[in-house]
Amino acid sequence: MENKEFAFKGTVMNGFLMLFVNFAILVLAVLGIIYSIIQLDGSNGAQGGWLLGGSILLLFINIIMWCGHLQLEPNVARVTTWFGKYSGTFSKTGFFWINPFYGSKKVSLRARNLDAEPIKVNDKTGNPVMIGLVLVWKLKDTYKALFEVDSQTMAANPNAVGSDTKGLMNALENFVRVQSDAALRQVAGQYAYDDEDTKEGEPTLRSSADEINEQLEQKLDERLALAGIEVVEARINYLAYAPEIAAVMLRRQQATAIITAREKIVEGAVSMVKMALDKLSNENIVDLDDDKKAAMVSNLLVVLCGDESAQPVVNTGTLNH
Repeated sequence: MENKEFAFKGTVMNGFLMLFVNFAILVLAVLGIIYSIIQLDGSNGAQGGWLLGGSILLLFINIIMWCGHLQLEPNVARVTTWFGKYSGTFSKTGFFWINPFYGSKKVSLRARNLDAEPIKVNDKTGNPVMIGLVLVWKLKDTYKALFEVDSQTMAANPNAVGSDTKGLMNALENFVRVQSDAALRQVAGQYAYDDEDTKEGEPTLRSSADEINEQLEQKLDERLALAGIEVVEARINYLAYAPEIAAVMLRRQQATAIITAREKIVEGAVSMVKMALDKLSNENIVDLDDDKKAAMVSNLLVVLCGDESAQPVVNTGTLNH
């Protein structure tokens, strides 16, 4: 996309120098008016009339010249126009004077933070989830911000947009909020909430935070480039199932955790039973036939896999020595 922003190329003078000049002109105009009134009361009325007219005109010009002073802090700029035509962006820091007939609108180039409220979206599998993001953004192209989107009409006080920087930036923030909502819905709909509903290795909202955030930044850059806004950072800061299915999903997660734990317990119990049988056989402690081995395996698995402590029964008459 073509970059239409450029630096202000008009006449720029030191603000303190022009402050001294304006004071000098003001004093000169006031003295001229006083002197012309004295002349009008005397015999030289015609000369006093011309002097009075010239002094009043000089005072009027001086009032207009006072409007040319501007002061800019770091990361603040003024977008200038010459009777409606874009004349460049003035971003030098300090106290300056430019032609007062240039219109100017003050904008902030500082980073701003947006903490979006969680919204309800459907993930890839159709489950409703609540997801929110935090976004750091700043204005990069002042031309696009003021002339490519209707930020002035969206501002709280459109008639005072030149001085109402807060209103203008709030209007841009509303634009960012709407676009971030749309981008978040688009990205969240491409992934499942967790890996229980996906194939192994497939990215999910819970397990692939870096990938999700990277794609979210990309989508936001595409949407906000129209307004000349640069995305510094975008991160998902809230993720949960929607309230209507949260309890069901919690029970499913608990069931999955129980099954996983049982698998580990059984795996460990089988390993311990095998080790016991091998040790009894290798050290010739006892000679067990297949039926006794089966009974022993059953008893050991009950003891090792049970939730409660087993009550032992001592058998002293069935083993062969």
